[in-house]
Amino acid sequence: MHDTESFRGFLNRLRDAGELIDLHQSVDIRHIATLVDQSDKALFFHNVIGYDVPVVSGIIRSQKRAIMSLGCTAYPEIEAKLKAAIDRPIAPKMLNSSPTHDVTMSGDEVDLYKLPIPMSSIYDGGPMITAGVVIARDPEYGLNSGIYRFIVKEKNLTGIDIVTPNNMRLFAQRAYEAGRPCPISISIGTHPYEIMGSGFRAPLGVDEMAIAGGLRGGPVELAPCKTIDVPYIADAEIVLEAEILPTGWVHPEGRFGEFTRLMGGLHWNPLVRVKSVSMRRDAVYYALHMPWENTWLAAPTRYTAIRQALKTAGVVVKDINVTLGGCAFWHAVISIKKQPGEGKNALLAALSVMDLKHVVVVDDDIDVFNPTDVEWAIATRVQGDKDIMVVTGARGKPLDPSLPPTPPGVVPTTAKVGIDATISEGIPKERYERIAYAYADTAKIADYQAGKTDPAGTVAGDDEVVRLADAIAETIGEAPRFYTDLAEQFSNFAFPMIARALGHLHATDRLWQDPRGRMCLKGSAFAAKPPGA
Repeated sequence: MHDTESFRGFLNRLRDAGELIDLHQSVDIRHIATLVDQSDKALFFHNVIGYDVPVVSGIIRSQKRAIMSLGCTAYPEIEAKLKAAIDRPIAPKMLNSSPTHDVTMSGDEVDLYKLPIPMSSIYDGGPMITAGVVIARDPEYGLNSGIYRFIVKEKNLTGIDIVTPNNMRLFAQRAYEAGRPCPISISIGTHPYEIMGSGFRAPLGVDEMAIAGGLRGGPVELAPCKTIDVPYIADAEIVLEAEILPTGWVHPEGRFGEFTRLMGGLHWNPLVRVKSVSMRRDAVYYALHMPWENTWLAAPTRYTAIRQALKTAGVVVKDINVTLGGCAFWHAVISIKKQPGEGKNALLAALSVMDLKHVVVVDDDIDVFNPTDVEWAIATRVQGDKDIMVVTGARGKPLDPSLPPTPPGVVPTTAKVGIDATISEGIPKERYERIAYAYADTAKIADYQAGKTDPAGTVAGDDEVVRLADAIAETIGEAPRFYTDLAEQFSNFAFPMIARALGHLHATDRLWQDPRGRMCLKGSAFAAKPPGA
């Protein structure tokens, strides 16, 4: 089914769900970022001092709102929806025009200072466009989409942050080498479908808007720009028509707040000349708030790639957690249904995926979403000399603060670490039988708080203890039993009688245990033998 929800429709749905707060009082634009940071809801600033356009921010800044944004009911559904979109992309549909051209500034009229573009961090290099879906065209490779940041430098001039090698940088580089500008449209105020689609690193020649169409279940509607031969997203609130100038990566830009939750350093980037600004008559400016609005929709792209790599390696996956502590880029915990040797195979496959730097593989009894459980697996199942692998000289990410700075356009190399926290072959399974409390399924604290009482059970003298001991001996003569199993089997007796009966068997030299610790008869075929016997 084609989801035709618009950007505004999504805002209304957030509002109806109590996930968006409308602030109608006057607010200084310098306060917007910190207010969003303090809020557990998205914020809609209707009256931004000095501007005619309202600002909305934080719309996908929580897991719940990220789930809502893609029409899902649980976070893992996002991964499945993205995979379906990648497998079945739907090409965009071209319209002749859209309401985005209700108001237009072009040529000398272009004035970015009229847009409520906030600052964010105290170290930012200036007001920064953060939610612009950029569509670029290359004469040979066609269209490419992505999200990039633009710091406002003059009323019609920005930079574009394309430090990391990717298809957009390739387009700009090719244009620069040819001595021509690279035309781009910047669509601001688009549905999260388009934001997630453009954030997916598709192979060269694959338009990310087709991925967004796959997410929607129908084509994304595009419309032609007026001053450049590039389309824009027809549903957008505001569109900038621009060109990346063939200046090269020689202009200082930044600093930026990064997905790493750290401030990035100064970047060297090309300049962008804005030729036209068009918008809806009652346009809303969307300011994407770093880092969490980036994180919640970035992580599922990693899930999909990891799962595919493990499938290719023939490893059966139970769960994947691309962790927020790893900035949704660098860390993954993967539980597998392990066959001998597959812990290492899973690590080799996962470490090849995108920018993953540290991967932990665990057995399927470990909850990958529980950090204590994962750490426990590392503590109890890992021998460092056998279960930790380090791959040196792998492709890194320039934004990794642990790497030395590299010149613009140079891809750094990094070390990748894999931890095989699965149970090693040859280890007895009983070593990993977890503590499980007896009667956990029937004895519930809430019942006792509500007044439940247990029956007292039979209490008798020494003769009855001996008869009970004989009955237990007959039972464990047939098959070994755990102490708690015997306590349950003979639960019509009070527990002190059962304990005394087992004590009598021990005193009469009949009680022993099997290798798993179950009660059995001494000298029987089940009985454990001392080491060396």
